[in-house]
Amino acid sequence: MTDTNLPGTEGRAGLLAGVDWAPLAVVAAAAVLALALIGSPSVWLTLTVAGLAMGMMIFIVASGLTLVFGLMDVLNFGHGAFVTVGAYLAFTILAVTTDLVMADSLAQNLAALLMAVCVAAAGAAALGFLFERIIVRRVYGDHLKQILITMGGMIIVEQVVMMIWGPQEQLVQLPETLRGAVPLGDAIVEKYRLLVVVFGAVLFVLMHLSLTHTRLGLLIRAGVEDPEMIQALGYRIRRLFVGLFVAGSALAGFGGVMWVLYRGTLTADIGGELMILAFIVVIMGGLGSISGCFISAILVAMVANYVAYLVPEVAMTSTIVLLVAVISWRPRGLFPLTRR
Repeated sequence: MTDTNLPGTEGRAGLLAGVDWAPLAVVAAAAVLALALIGSPSVWLTLTVAGLAMGMMIFIVASGLTLVFGLMDVLNFGHGAFVTVGAYLAFTILAVTTDLVMADSLAQNLAALLMAVCVAAAGAAALGFLFERIIVRRVYGDHLKQILITMGGMIIVEQVVMMIWGPQEQLVQLPETLRGAVPLGDAIVEKYRLLVVVFGAVLFVLMHLSLTHTRLGLLIRAGVEDPEMIQALGYRIRRLFVGLFVAGSALAGFGGVMWVLYRGTLTADIGGELMILAFIVVIMGGLGSISGCFISAILVAMVANYVAYLVPEVAMTSTIVLLVAVISWRPRGLFPLTRR
């Protein structure tokens, strides 16, 4: 992907110029190998779509994390708190828009979902701003303190969430027209998973274009390479990075909406469930690389699905084995953006 280039060069070159095809070939090879081993095209298609949907959910959550981790050099172990807050805000919005959620109309269902996404992203962004101002800004440049203080912040947020919404598990239902499955040939694919695939793909394109074809994106990337130079040009790099942290938090809130609707139940620890996978995806993809995050999320989810079907006994370890293999092949990730 093009975000392996230096700032200012790839945006003009277009989306396909300078594409590193090797990681994409790995994903395709994994899918072809799985088809040969599984033997049934319908089963393979079902597993592949499920893997793509899971990969998109991981990408939505991890995309904010890779921006904060890779571009700001902040180890934010409290990222799951924004997922949790986003999920609970979505739960509240869906509860007060029951008429839209239960209507037998795709337009009304999507309107309710869009409201939930907007409120969740806005709430998570506001929390992210406070998180950065109160907690993270004090520990820039100190990774150990970042880990400890962000984990502490996440615990506090989870406790506050339980005080507001209660500790009991909540049930979250999908909007009416997004329930069930649709046939694709001989395969049966859940409607909601198809929607998640579309949302994730659109988000990736928008983020990629924003980072490579806008002035703000180029400033962020240039700030990563040489922050002193950007400051000397009169730009406030610290303010830029605060905005980046807020945007990453909003993305986590968006991911919380997608994840809670997929999960169907809601508890205060929902944010922590995807964090290990999110960190693996960020490392595999290359710190700060949106393209790497996208491809590695798809690769991790698809391989996990295939292995769970073919050899369930090693399903739990497949992701770690994949991580070791990728890092051995490319120590700085599939699409390295920074020099770390």
